[in-house]
Amino acid sequence: MELSAVLSPAPEGGYVAFNPETGTTTQGETVEEALVNLREATELYLEEFPLAVSGRPLLTTFEVPEHA
Repeated sequence: MELSAVLSPAPEGGYVAFNPETGTTTQGETVEEALVNLREATELYLEEFPLAVSGRPLLTTFEVPEHA
């Protein structure tokens, strides 16, 4: 099953990893560690709450004007 991962730098260092399909969130000191932790958290979530995924996730970006 292919799912999405959104990683953001954490204010205290490292990265926060989020899976939008399940809502699972975790963190790690490196991108690799954050992804390993997210995979584990998502697997545990899916054991309790199976997810029927149809199609592949689509990820894109958009811009908003900056405000001072």
